[in-house]
Order: sequence, then C-alpha cells, then structure tokens
Amino acid sequence: MTLRSRAIVSVALVALWVQGCTAQTVPSDRAVDSVRLAAAAAETESWLSYGRTYDEQRFSPLDQVNSETVGRLGLAWSYDTGRGRGHEATPLVEGGVMYFTSSFSVVYAVDARTGEELWIYDPDVPGAWARNACCDAVNRGVALWEGHVFLGTLDGRLVKIDATTGEVVWEINTIDRERPYTITGAPRVVKGRVIIGNGGAEYGVRGYVSAYDVESGDLAWRFFTVPGDPSLPFEHDGLEQAAETWSGEWWIIGGGGTVWDSMAFDPELDLLYVGTGNGTPWSRTHRSPGGGDNLYLSSILALDPDDGRLVWHYQTTPADNWDYTATQHIVLADLEIEGARRRVLMQAPKNGFFFVLDRETGELISAEKYSVATWATHVDMETGRPVEAPEGYYDDGAKVIYPAPGGAHNWQPMAFHPGTGLVYIPSHERSGYYGFDEEFEYTPGGNWNLGTGVTKEEEANEPQAPRRALLLGWDPVAQEARWSYEQPSESNGGLLATAGDLVFQGTSDGRFAAFDAASGDLLWSVQTDVGILAAPITYELDGEQYVSVLAGYGGVGGGPHAIAMTKENPGRLFTFKLDATAPIPEVPDKKRVLASIDEPHGTPEQIENGARLYGEHCSRCHGSEAVGRGVISDLRYSRAAVHEGWDSIVLDGRYSTMGMDSFADVLSAEDSTNIHRFVVAQMDLARAES
Repeated sequence: MTLRSRAIVSVALVALWVQGCTAQTVPSDRAVDSVRLAAAAAETESWLSYGRTYDEQRFSPLDQVNSETVGRLGLAWSYDTGRGRGHEATPLVEGGVMYFTSSFSVVYAVDARTGEELWIYDPDVPGAWARNACCDAVNRGVALWEGHVFLGTLDGRLVKIDATTGEVVWEINTIDRERPYTITGAPRVVKGRVIIGNGGAEYGVRGYVSAYDVESGDLAWRFFTVPGDPSLPFEHDGLEQAAETWSGEWWIIGGGGTVWDSMAFDPELDLLYVGTGNGTPWSRTHRSPGGGDNLYLSSILALDPDDGRLVWHYQTTPADNWDYTATQHIVLADLEIEGARRRVLMQAPKNGFFFVLDRETGELISAEKYSVATWATHVDMETGRPVEAPEGYYDDGAKVIYPAPGGAHNWQPMAFHPGTGLVYIPSHERSGYYGFDEEFEYTPGGNWNLGTGVTKEEEANEPQAPRRALLLGWDPVAQEARWSYEQPSESNGGLLATAGDLVFQGTSDGRFAAFDAASGDLLWSVQTDVGILAAPITYELDGEQYVSVLAGYGGVGGGPHAIAMTKENPGRLFTFKLDATAPIPEVPDKKRVLASIDEPHGTPEQIENGARLYGEHCSRCHGSEAVGRGVISDLRYSRAAVHEGWDSIVLDGRYSTMGMDSFADVLSAEDSTNIHRFVVAQMDLARAES
C-alpha cells in the first residue's frame, strides 16, 4: 500500500469509528458468499458482482425511477478519481459502500449515499507496462467475497484487499512476466475460488483462465485455451484434440486465445462460461499455415468450476482471421423457444452474429446477423459454422471488411430485460481495412504481431462507409431488432435495464441517457461533459433508488464527436436519484496550441516511412494519422520541449512512468527521426486547416 493509501485509510477510519457513522456505511455482517451471490437478484440494496447476478443479465427489479418519473432524475453526488484515461469499471455496492476501479487498476471505496471517500488502494502498476495493453491502461472492476475485495492488476497480479480498511491481505503473480500479458477484466468469485483471465493476444501470448483459492491464494486449476508445444505433455484434456486443429509452430508466438473479459456462472448446472479471444497473429495464414480451426480461439467454453475441466465448447469464428473475439458479454436466461422453455446462453461477439446456445449442452439454437457482416453470409445450422464469403478473404489483396477489428459489439456489456424479453446491445456498424503482410516476422515484447499489414484506402477494394453507433433492442427468440436508436457518437457505454421499463447508457459525447425499454424512445438525458464507456448500476438505500455510472474516456474509443476531443477528461463517478439538485461539475476546454519549432521538414520518403512506422507502433495509443483520440496526447499539439527531446522520449523512455515506454528495442534512431518528420508534417496540415 502506498503512503497516500495509508493516509486515506487513517482518515476514513477516524470518520467511521470516531465520528460514529452508522453501521450501514461499512460492509454488512452478511457475508458475500456462494449463497448470497446465487440469490443476488433479490437484493435491491446491493450490486454484488460484475453483471449484478451470476447470469450477467444486468437487470434490476427497482422501479422507483421509471418511464414516468425518470424526468425528475438529478445528480445526487459525484466523485473525482484524479486520473484521466479510460474508466471502464462497473461499480459494486455492498453494505452501503461502493467499490470501483480507475485506470492503472486503482481501487476506490466510497460511501454509496454521499460519495464520501473511505479509502484508496493503488497497486503501483509500472507506467511502462501500459505498452503491453492493446487498448489503454483500463480496468473493469473488482469482485467481493466475505469482507474482501479482489482485484486483477494491469501487470498481471491478483490482489486480495480488506474491504473495510483497504489493506492488502495477499498478492500473487498470475502471469509469465517475460511475456506481454495484461489484466483488464473484472475477476469473479465462484464456489470459493477467484476466477481471472488475461489479455495480450495482439502481442504474442498463450491464453488461459485460472482459479485461485480465496483464502490462501493458491492456484486451484488453470485452463489453457490453446495448445502449447505438441512435443510436450498437454496440460489438460481437450488440448490434444485442439492441437489437431493447428499447424506450423504457433506456440513460439503463443497462439493467443486470451480470456480477457466475459464470464458467467450457472449454479444449478454448476457450469462456468468464459469467452476466448483472437489468435496471434491475426492472420491465420501466418498463425497456422496448414489450416485448421485453431481451437479454442474465439470460442465460448463451458468449464467445471471445481477443476477447470472442459464440458463443452462452441467456436463463434473458426480459424479467426479478423480479430473477431468471443470475449464479449455472455448473458444467461430462460427463453420460450418453439413452445419449450430453454436454458440459454446468449452472446453478440465482435463478428456481427447473435448466438443463442443451449447452456447445458452447447447446442446451437440460432444465429443471425445483428449488424453488417460481410466476412460471412450466414451460420449453417447443420454444422454450426459461419459460412465465409469471398469478400472476407484478404490474402489476395487489401479489402474493406465488416465488421472492423473493433467489432460490431466490443466489451461494453449488454443487458437483458425479462419483462420485454429483449437483449439490449451497444452495437456499431463499421468496416475495417485488412491486408496480408507478406513480410511479417514475430517481434517479442510489447509490440503488435498481427500479420495483417497496414493498409490504405487506395489499396482496398472499396472505400469505407460512414460508421454508425446503434443501441439495439434485440429479440433473441425471433432473432431480429425490435427497435434501434442511432447515437450521434461512436464507442459508447455499456447498458443497464430496470423494471422501471428503462435502459440506461452513457455516450462518448458525454451524455447519460435513459430509453424506453419497449420502444427505444429517448426519455431523459443529461450532459456530463465526460465521455462514458462503463456500464451503469442501480441500487436502493433508505427507500431511495440511485443510478451510478463511471465516466472517463479512453480504451479504443475515438471519433470526431467524442467530447474528450475538445474537453479535458477527468475520471468521474456520477450518482443520480429523483429530485436531487447537485450541479454537474464543470470540465475545462482543452487548450491546444501548435508549437513553433525549428524542426526541419522531412523528405517525402522520410514522411512515408514515418507514417508506416507510426501506424505500426504509435497509432494504438496516439490515434491514426497522429490525430489524437482525445485521451492520450495528440502529438500534433505537443509542446516545443517534446520536439526538442523527441529521442529521449521515444528511445530513452523519459516518460516511461507515465505509460510511454522506450521503443529502442524496435526502433532505430533513424526510425525515430522519420516518425518525428511524419508528426511534424501532420502539424503542418493542422496549421493549414486552422
């Protein structure tokens, strides 16, 4: 624990015990255990796990805030995290205390009635580790169990924290620290075991999901999602079968298949469901040159939570070639299909198809497109496999393909309303450029290993169409949209559905809004001036319903309408209730000045080489074409001192503690110069347009 954390804990303890706050401001005496988590749907005063309940429906029976009263919602309180970058966590509420995380895996505990800070725990993640994160230094939340908080850190640790004091109980390493692994997902606790996965498939890792004993931290089991070196013994049953679907020497790079987000649990069937990610590299021709489905990439796995044994699997994108992960939100529900009640699992993964499976057997019940998807025509119901289209194959030339690597739906959670029978999906219609990189070579460390190359519009088969961001009310039985609402901005937040017949969502342009769950009509919205990616929650204390959402833009977000392009980006938690009148805190405008520098202009060849290198190494954080996404620095508006010390930043790691690691392992001095020449050229364009 940092000195700041200890100081805050001391202040909090004085406030709680010396000033005599009520017992409801500390974790309740009712332990959060298997019984309580299984019955979490009945608790209106709490939000005990990531999706509220083990089935991950993100539905609340609260209805004080409803379609008639929602217009009276006002801000009750807000809390600033003091951190920028992406805030993606779903807060948890137990015993009147709210627990949530910010960027770089920092944990906060606040009074759920007032927002009063109780403690902060900072795991001191090395800033340089951010280089290993494909999509910002984000964290999606914590898990609760018997008076403790469990956290997965960006640099691969699992931490057990005392929920009352914020003190660390134990901390364990979950990864090979020589590989570029990360943890951004929220852990789950199932039957006394903490379940955690990891990320890093873009870079070169081997995916797995692990279970640790909540008391000791001992590893109970580990399920590897892709086979390792077939000359060595396989770690568990299922990998020998999986190895038959791979070829080449995939294990040198790692294979991918990371479990970086979705999980759900069915206590009656005693099955744990996890979604797996893309392969390393993205290009299957490079990854597995002899073909094969590459199990268990882009799959839904049903595991025995006691020993990690594979019970069944379903692969949503066999031989994934496009970064179409199946790590998106998994929802469990009981639906009436063709006159019979079916226990189903539902997912809208990146690939654009909505899948309904029997969650006991893994049988495919139905699959239809919920978005534009040109890579496949349909899913064959006899084989259960998507039927690929020629338009989705890019080895023979650069193509524009739907969906883009960001997917038709990414990590932002869906919600299911048992009353309307609809699944609400934060969806996108967007295409991406794909091209085959014939010169691909694996580069170890925190470097992209995609094998797809960097393509330009003039090299592709057609120009990209305008992107659309949609909120869908999807009927999973009829497999069609009952309604859709087009948002004016891209990369919006996750969802919450309530018995008040409402669906809540935040947006990248700073709005927090409520929609009619049956019709999709916009009923209420408020401008927060902070971009919202996270999913909201709701809870009830002292007879009042609260609605909370964490704001702070980042991740893979971007686009011209993101409010972070023009406003500063404070991490901020907003909590609303009826008839509250607290003012929305102001957010300053960004101050952008094009520096006057003496840097020489590059030759066309230098600028072209710099653009290519920038795309390979810089764009994932600083935005394509050096046009910032509004969160990490827009390099066109760098201070003169940045230009003067360019090599000390890029090659020497001067800003490594801030997340900008040295790239001397992959860039030469000439490369650094060429990237700089490209950035200066982009500055000149911005100056001409201003």
